[in-house]
Amino acid sequence: MSDPAARITPTTFWFLRHGETDWNAKDLAQGNVDIPLNENGKAQARAAALLLRGRGIASIVCSTLGRARTTAEIVCETLGLPVEYDDQLREASYGVKEGVPMDGWFPQWVTGEYTPEGAETFAALTARSVGVVNRALTRPPLVLVIGHGAVFRAVRGAMGHEPNVRTRNAVPVWCEPPPSGSQRWGITYADEMG
Repeated sequence: MSDPAARITPTTFWFLRHGETDWNAKDLAQGNVDIPLNENGKAQARAAALLLRGRGIASIVCSTLGRARTTAEIVCETLGLPVEYDDQLREASYGVKEGVPMDGWFPQWVTGEYTPEGAETFAALTARSVGVVNRALTRPPLVLVIGHGAVFRAVRGAMGHEPNVRTRNAVPVWCEPPPSGSQRWGITYADEMG
């Protein structure tokens, strides 16, 4: 992304999308509706915590929505770290599309061709997401950011990647600044790191 206002501080960090909810399983847009983790989502959070052990995490910053908070509580219990909450990490608001299937309208929302009534634009989400991640990265490294799928889509775009890629539930993502001369960050799921 060429917009200097949408640049992420070049600092390595971890990102973790919350565990699965019943609405995730049905591919429904959750947005700011506070849907809890289902049993599979709690198991995913426990598995994520194990993947994050011994990875040098010193700080955890999390969304205030319940599905992310529960994920953070499970991870923090395993890592023995406190968590800080930041409301700016909450999921995008989808307005009238919250609670409806994501097929059809969602890709156009990401590209900026369509914004549902009462929804946050993808550009506004990107500005908010980059700002909150940069604020999180001022904490002692390594930082773990726990948030939501659309938040990470916005972050992916700011890292020079295609933003409209679904982020797996509760699988930690290693985010590495680009090498000199490149604008594209390294993005690797923890279960693919070996």
